[in-house]
Amino acid sequence: MQQREIKLDIFRPDLGTSLHLPYADMGIQAGFPSPAQDYLNESIDLNHEIIRHPASTFYARVDGESMIGDGIDSGDILVVDRSLEPADGDLAVCCIDDEFTLKRIRLDGNRVWLIPSNESFDPILVTPECRFEVWGVVTHTIKHHKRASRH
Repeated sequence: MQQREIKLDIFRPDLGTSLHLPYADMGIQAGFPSPAQDYLNESIDLNHEIIRHPASTFYARVDGESMIGDGIDSGDILVVDRSLEPADGDLAVCCIDDEFTLKRIRLDGNRVWLIPSNESFDPILVTPECRFEVWGVVTHTIKHHKRASRH
C-alpha cells in the first residue's frame, strides 16, 4: 500500500539580521570523547554558512515519508537553492502536475525519473504529458533532534 506523498510548506529566509552563535571550532567527537575546550572562542552565522544565493533560496518544511531512506523525515526543514542547475542524483524540490514533491533526480538518457528513498513509493517517470519543473536543489536539511516526550 502506497503511503502519503510528501507535502512541502515553503518559506522565504529572513537574511536581514545575523545571529552569531558560539561555535566549537575544534569539532565534537562522535567516537571516543576528547578533552573539552575551556571556552568557545569562535562564532558562526548559519545564514552565512548555508545560504549561498539569498535571492534564490527558500526553506521548505517536509510533510511526508517518501524520503526517509535519505534520513529526511516529516518536520525537517530543507534549504533549497533555485539558482542551481539540477544534476543526476541531486535531491530536488519538483513541481509535477501542480503538486510539489521531494525526490532524487535520475537522468536516464533523455528521460527524467523522480526517485523516492522509501520502497513504499514508486519512482515517477516524467513524461511529455506532465507539467514539470524543478523548483530547486536541496543544499541542506535541518533536523530536529529532541528527547522523546514522556507520558
